[in-house]
Amino acid sequence: MTKVSNDDRCPCLSGEQYGQCCGRFHRGDADAPTAEQLMRSRYAAFAVGDADYLLRTWHSSTRPTDLELDPDLVWRRLDVLQGTGGGLLDDTGTVEFVAHYTDHGQRGSMREHSRFVRENGRWYYVDALA
Repeated sequence: MTKVSNDDRCPCLSGEQYGQCCGRFHRGDADAPTAEQLMRSRYAAFAVGDADYLLRTWHSSTRPTDLELDPDLVWRRLDVLQGTGGGLLDDTGTVEFVAHYTDHGQRGSMREHSRFVRENGRWYYVDALA
């Protein structure tokens, strides 16, 4: 895992400090209240190398048995494009985003339209829409 201080800027680029933003979700102090916040916290988990959090927030119907993160992939920026549902009173939601990275010095990006579901008051990542 990449060492991130609670005082550092959060990798999700919310403008908040990591400890008050995604760090509290990663530590288990709170659950993400919306699908977008879960997606942002999952992006931040990729950025800091927190595979346990990624698995914990992956819906059981699609979750892999293990997850190996590529240490050479450096996540640089997150652009949230749009979302549907996923609010405080919803049980489903989607978030479309672009995540920018460098891999062995080469820049790249990935675009995804993620699907989320809330069960027993907790949001989970399900899969990416085709």
